Amino acid sequence: MKKLIPLIIATNITACSSISEWSVEESYNDDIKVEQAANEDSTDDQTANALVSESEETSLAPKPRLDNENVMTANDASLKFQNDYRSHLLGKMNEMGKQQPNRGGRDKNINFYVRGLMQDLVSNMKYVNSSTPIAVTSFVMLDSDFQYSDILGKQISESFIHEVHKFGIPVIDFKTTDFVRVTPDGDFIFSKDYLELEGDLPIKYAVAGTLTKQLTGYLINARVVGIDSKAVVASAQGFLPNNVVNQLTSSGFNDGIPVVSSERNVD
Repeated sequence: MKKLIPLIIATNITACSSISEWSVEESYNDDIKVEQAANEDSTDDQTANALVSESEETSLAPKPRLDNENVMTANDASLKFQNDYRSHLLGKMNEMGKQQPNRGGRDKNINFYVRGLMQDLVSNMKYVNSSTPIAVTSFVMLDSDFQYSDILGKQISESFIHEVHKFGIPVIDFKTTDFVRVTPDGDFIFSKDYLELEGDLPIKYAVAGTLTKQLTGYLINARVVGIDSKAVVASAQGFLPNNVVNQLTSSGFNDGIPVVSSERNVD
């Protein structure tokens, strides 16, 4: 009995020691968990502060300028205009070439040759764009006094009106009156009487040109000139064969005076 008592006491002491160690270890683990939680909270706070700082810097950063604030110069606008037209024109030409690869010369008319002249004008045109109104005048013979144009020169100008309009440049038809003249012979808005026409028009440029007669046709010299500056801002040259010119048929009258047939005889 005396031996059992010390044994029980030793066992209790060992158990108390184990319990004490377990309590210390548990307390240590709790302290570690608390410290880890505090570190996580601190990391979250730092992340939140970084996001707030980044948001503030973004809001304070200068905003990029809008595209419409960039003002395009007249020359840049003209170049952009030409490039857009060339891309569109090349696509149309390729499409037409695939559809009509063997088109004969007899099927070509004045409009076909004027279209080629317009392409040459566009290739070296400057300053002309969608905000510069243009007028088209009659083409005259180079060796004349520039006071007369026959059916050929007039038709070339009419074809140019169409081509310039297709290009996207505003065309002003200065032969248009401010009224419609109603007569038994028809209703008319065009006139060749300068007293009936508007004298103050916003024309900036004009398409003009000369014709030179050759043995097999006509050499066409076309150009775009400034109304105020008289500067040439585009030029083109082309050849119009006789078989195309001779397809024109005159109405037989020019201001009431009979004229000869439009058939051109080679001198």
